[in-house]
Amino acid sequence: MTLLYYRILHTVTEQGSFAKAATILNLTPSAVSHAIANMEKELGFQLFNRNKGGVTLTGYGEEIYPYVLEMLNCEERFTQVVDKLNGLETGTVRLGAFNSVCIHWLPPMLQEFRKRYPGIEVEVYEGTYDDVIYWLNAGIVEIGFLSTSCNTEFPIKPIYDDRLVCIVPKGFKTKVPGRISIKEMQKQSFVVQRESCDADIKKFINDKELDIHRSCHVIDDQATAAMVASGFGISILPELTSRNLSDGIDVLEIDETSMRIIGVAIPNKKGLTPAAEKLQDLILEYKEKI
Repeated sequence: MTLLYYRILHTVTEQGSFAKAATILNLTPSAVSHAIANMEKELGFQLFNRNKGGVTLTGYGEEIYPYVLEMLNCEERFTQVVDKLNGLETGTVRLGAFNSVCIHWLPPMLQEFRKRYPGIEVEVYEGTYDDVIYWLNAGIVEIGFLSTSCNTEFPIKPIYDDRLVCIVPKGFKTKVPGRISIKEMQKQSFVVQRESCDADIKKFINDKELDIHRSCHVIDDQATAAMVASGFGISILPELTSRNLSDGIDVLEIDETSMRIIGVAIPNKKGLTPAAEKLQDLILEYKEKI
């Protein structure tokens, strides 16, 4: 199979549609369909499930997809190295990050990166910790932001200690105003996020042996704050996440300070492309401004 076939497979997978992939690749839909049919014939199995809503990878397709990405990443690395030898700074870097990093850090960070390296494009993938780990493993992103609470697979370069805080409904009374003790949290109703979003908080609850009642299971920070503001319980969040949330909450310091450590994670398997190295360097430089 040619690199064009790999690009077609990757683009169809990303877009979930032959027609959308054709538009992006500047090909006709029939050319894309023909290429996929040729690949399936050559491989001996079906790559995509076709339905009215679009296409998705079959189990066999999911098995080979990481290797397709590896081939495309090798091509990208080769192109970037050649450009570097010719004195050019070009390429594409794919970066995985979770919500609070996307909101508070990436906009100014990527603006600065664009000023320095206008020939390098950065694609941002936002998701949960589990998403970022999957993307790193699959080769979908080259660099990922993760908390050390959930990362066991990759080398991680710490860049920020993010203090955990407790958010409570407005007017919630504690023994010391502005602070809450572990004892005061015991037996409280808690608004918690799904496990893939909540590794730091789960660790905190386990470490402090908190006996809590889980009243709500949500998937994002705004929903957490809204439920807390409405009196459904209290919650623990990283301080970075608690910024700019609902007006109906108070943010309290916790007597026994705990941190989540945010860092930059990179897969062990391959070295970074020249473009990704430049982005990593800027992130590590930028941590002094956080």
